[in-house]
Amino acid sequence: MSSNRNGNQSSKDKQLEQFRVDDANQKMTTNQGLKVSEDEFSLKAGERGPTLLEDFHFREKMTHFDHERIPERIVHARGFAAHGEFEVYESMKEYTRAKFLQDPAVKTPVFVRFSTVAGSRGSAETVRDARGFSTKFYTEEGNYDLVGNNIPVFFIQDAIKFPDLVHALKPEPHNEMPQAASAHDTFWDFIANNQESAHMVMWAMSDRAIPRSLRMMEGFGVHTFRFVNDQGKAHFVKFHWKPVLGTHSLVWDEAQKISGKDPDFHRRDLWESIEMGNYPEFELGVQLLSEEDEFKFDFDILDPTKLWPEEDIPVKIIGKMTLNRNVDNVFAETEQVAFHPGHVVPGIDFSNDPLLQGRLFSYTDTQLSRLGGPNFHEIPINRPVCPFHNNQRDGIHRQTINVGQVSYHKNSLAANSPEPASEDEGGYVHYQEKVEGRKVRNRSESFKDFFSQATMFWNSMSDPEKKHIIEAFSFELGKVKSKSIQQQVVDMFANVSTELATAFALAIGADQPEAKVSSVTKSSPALSMENTKKVPLTRKVGVIVGNGFNGSEIMAVLEFLQTSGVQPEIISEMLGKVKGTGNAELNVDHTFLTSDAVLFDALYAAGGTDVSEKFLKKTAYFIEEAFSHYKPIGATHEGTQWVEKLEGTPGIVTGTNGKEFAVQFVEAIAAHRHWDRKVE
Repeated sequence: MSSNRNGNQSSKDKQLEQFRVDDANQKMTTNQGLKVSEDEFSLKAGERGPTLLEDFHFREKMTHFDHERIPERIVHARGFAAHGEFEVYESMKEYTRAKFLQDPAVKTPVFVRFSTVAGSRGSAETVRDARGFSTKFYTEEGNYDLVGNNIPVFFIQDAIKFPDLVHALKPEPHNEMPQAASAHDTFWDFIANNQESAHMVMWAMSDRAIPRSLRMMEGFGVHTFRFVNDQGKAHFVKFHWKPVLGTHSLVWDEAQKISGKDPDFHRRDLWESIEMGNYPEFELGVQLLSEEDEFKFDFDILDPTKLWPEEDIPVKIIGKMTLNRNVDNVFAETEQVAFHPGHVVPGIDFSNDPLLQGRLFSYTDTQLSRLGGPNFHEIPINRPVCPFHNNQRDGIHRQTINVGQVSYHKNSLAANSPEPASEDEGGYVHYQEKVEGRKVRNRSESFKDFFSQATMFWNSMSDPEKKHIIEAFSFELGKVKSKSIQQQVVDMFANVSTELATAFALAIGADQPEAKVSSVTKSSPALSMENTKKVPLTRKVGVIVGNGFNGSEIMAVLEFLQTSGVQPEIISEMLGKVKGTGNAELNVDHTFLTSDAVLFDALYAAGGTDVSEKFLKKTAYFIEEAFSHYKPIGATHEGTQWVEKLEGTPGIVTGTNGKEFAVQFVEAIAAHRHWDRKVE
């Protein structure tokens, strides 16, 4: 719709003028016009106490936010899921009464949804973003939802700021751009003016934000919860998912290209792995802290922008989850599944983390909008495996047919049933934490250190990881139009590392920050992905091969790759069969047109005597691309000529002895990347 605000307005524009609101230079109010005195903190019982239900401003703000999108999830819209099972390694009776954590012989069904955060359902999957990692345990005591991310901290400390964060992160409202990206003005304006986000931003700018696979990323519960045992003794707990294949990433150039080549890259990888029987496995770990040690550390354990360093509070591995079945219908299962951090079982309770406190309200409210009413628990994917009985009735999409005349408590007509269960009968009893304090909108002083752990994260990175973080800041802020915002971010992150801020300031043409010497020297090896497990299992290798290849030797190498858990896929000029010596034949899986080097973990130039000039040009492109992304490249026979200029470079494996070559190549594949390679 066009209009001229200074002169001739269309009749429609005049009609709409009364609804236009300019918020600039105005005081903040509720939707009822009540002026708001505080918008940073929810109302709590004491500075470190629980959020209060009477906080009408928080509830209004969060309710409006929860209902902003229909029916797509506002965040985590782009997701994919799978079924599986969980088994505990040993009884956790000492710490929690949760039944699914007691018996190693019992397998608990699970449903896991992985997701990006910022983009819509139609966005690409390899964007730079946090990833959702949410698990629904169908236990005999009811459903337990562990609703987390692949990053252990978050941007904000109080849930009242969540709508602001997402509004800043989402596409800018005046032009709906950019999709599924944080490289724009409003996001970085939010960051610069809400500096509690510094730690999360360091993770988001690291390689953790561009995982190689959903099967190769960690998961975290983010918040501090409680385990409570059958004697009523509590421990604070944080949850970790550790991928059995290790934690691995893409490189940024590769991630961008995959978004164009295959925007379904992550879901395709998960689906195909399960279909092939390469079931993703994650071990569940917990960090446990006795209540007596709550104030032992130089950070507040309730602060969601802080992690618990694993060197100080070790992760105890307690069980394993295996994803072994794909969904039958994406909409019915993946899209209709409803997670909620408030879905707990006896033995698992909450802390006063103010971000968690807000989520306990927000998730139910969101599902009412997305799934059409209060009966979303009756959708098959959400139904518990145990029976449920209460006096809740009717509502849209009701499926349960309740019999009898009574639907209230207490009653005599039905002998007061259903009646509450005692603790001994499995009834849920909240941990009886002592709470006292004035009703305040404030933040505890213990939450106000924004930079120490961000610096610890930087100190923990290897040189290649630091380089990638600098490049990520340079890219993201290079997309920001406001010079003021760019400079604010430079000055902000000088508090994390002068080296970091100086490097990306130079790249974006900002003023150099004032040099600061941080007192934080601590590092945590667990934070560096260089210290992860490195195995060749399930790695995809593109095998470039032409007619006339050495039949017996190439077939032997391919067999060795497969027995090592590597997945070779044949690439050639045309689909059909490619023929080698000794009547050897290989079925071609991909052509140069239908595939790309970015879609494989490694390349194997297997050779062939009868290949065209076009074949050689395409091969050169594939090899150059893989080399620039630090991937292992193997070559034998004629293939050695295709990589001749690269021989002697780290990660380049050539040879004429098939067995010796295969062993060395598998070792190179297991390394994932060869960062000591010089790439122009």
